[in-house]
Amino acid sequence: MIGSIRGRLIVKQPPEIVVEAAGVGYEIQVPMTTLFQLPALGEDVLVLTHFVVREDAQLLYGFVDDTDRQLFRQLIKVNGVGPKLALAILSGMDAVAFARCVGRNDVNALVALPGVGKKTAERLIVEMRDRLGDWLSQLSPRGEDAGGVVSANVAHDPIADAESALVALGYKPQEASRLVQSVAGDQDFDSETLIRLALRSTVSK
Repeated sequence: MIGSIRGRLIVKQPPEIVVEAAGVGYEIQVPMTTLFQLPALGEDVLVLTHFVVREDAQLLYGFVDDTDRQLFRQLIKVNGVGPKLALAILSGMDAVAFARCVGRNDVNALVALPGVGKKTAERLIVEMRDRLGDWLSQLSPRGEDAGGVVSANVAHDPIADAESALVALGYKPQEASRLVQSVAGDQDFDSETLIRLALRSTVSK
């Protein structure tokens, strides 16, 4: 089990990052809530990881905050929720926001996330309330923008990168394009800001 990786952040291409440690580059899938807390490229970073072994792949999922990692591990135990959907959920809301959804039986907020239908949302609320108990109610708000957002500093088209990241999270290409275009306007946003604004637009409706 690989529990954490400390090294230099060398690639930040949502939803994947690469951390170089002892000469080895580790490809790690991260939710957007983690991506927005990462330092700039070339800086050192500590990523808490969850290691998944499948017949066709070995995958690492990473988090800055252990609360989000704990929630990810509980989410993938829910019937019908795999790592990809858990990553999408944690991209749209952090553990504190998820706890609020569960506490308020807020099915609509979960349905707004890619890949989450009404039945899945209802199952998540029931099972996660029973599974996590007091843990969810004891979460302390960390704020929506903890750690801030840093530019990826790579020569890519930010709109295309943002759309690709949303597709990787489960949005259909047409929907991803619509979401990004709706928040882009005439502003010169980097890809991470576009992704954050697009995701916020889905949960604020």
